[in-house]
Amino acid sequence: MSRPDDRGGSEPEAPMTPNDPAAPVRGVRVHCVLVAAGSGTRLGDRGPKAFVELAGRPLLAHALEGLARSGVVDSIVVVGPAGRIPDADAASRSALASAGWTGPLAVVPGGSTRQGSVVAGLAALDDLAAPDETDVVLVHDAARCLTPGAQIRDVVEAVVGGHGAVIPVVPVTDTLKRVGEASADGTEPVTATVDRAVLRAVQTPQGFTCAVVRSAHEFGAERAGDESLAATDDAGLVEAAGGQVVVVPGSMEALKVTTPWDLRVAELIVAGR
Repeated sequence: MSRPDDRGGSEPEAPMTPNDPAAPVRGVRVHCVLVAAGSGTRLGDRGPKAFVELAGRPLLAHALEGLARSGVVDSIVVVGPAGRIPDADAASRSALASAGWTGPLAVVPGGSTRQGSVVAGLAALDDLAAPDETDVVLVHDAARCLTPGAQIRDVVEAVVGGHGAVIPVVPVTDTLKRVGEASADGTEPVTATVDRAVLRAVQTPQGFTCAVVRSAHEFGAERAGDESLAATDDAGLVEAAGGQVVVVPGSMEALKVTTPWDLRVAELIVAGR
C-alpha cells in the first residue's frame, strides 16, 4: 500500500492492524457498507462495474483489500449487482482472505438506486453486526477502489472525535461556470462564474455514527426508489435532515472509476504503487 504524499503522490505505507498504535482510538466498532451494485454502463460493454478488471483484478477486490488493510474496519457488507451475488460473494471472500482479514462479511443485492442500495446494506449490517448507535458506519463506493488507507482512517478518526457525519473532499481546480437553458442551436449561455474557493469535490468513504446515518435514511426514505429524487451521497441526506457534515482532506488516488479514461488513470496509479 501507499500513503498519499500531500494527498497527491505516494510513498510507502505499511498495512495496519486494529491494534496498531497509529490506528484510531478503538472505543467503538467500525462497520462498512461497500456499494458495488453499479451497472458500469459508462465503462462500455464490460458487465457490472464491480467485476471490471484493474491490473488483472476486479475493482471490488481492490476496494475490499483497501478497507481490510486500513486496519480499522471490523465488519463489511458488500452490496452487489442483483444478478451476480454468488460471484460477488466469492470475489469478496477471496480478496479479504488475501488481505488476511477475517471479520464478519455479508454480500447482498442492491436496490434500483444508490440510495436504495445503501438502505439494503444498512439492513444487512443490522443482521450481521448489530451495531450500537455510537458505532462508526462507513459508506464507501467500490468504484473508488484505490482509496488510500490513510484517508479511511482520517474519516474514522473524525467520527470517533465527535463528528456525526464526515466526508473526504478535494479542492476544485477547474474554473466553473453556471449556464442557462440551451438555445435552438445547442449552445448554452453562461450566467455566472462560480467561486471555486468555497467548493469541494466529494469522495468516499463517508463516515457517520450509526444513529446519524440511520436517522438520515429514515428521513429520506421516500426518495430511495426514484432515481430522479434519490440522494447521490449519504451526506446529502444528513444535510436534508438538518444535520451537520464536516470535511477532511481526500486524495487524488481516491478517484471514482466511471469511464474508460478513469480506468486508465487508475492503472497508472496501481503501476506507481
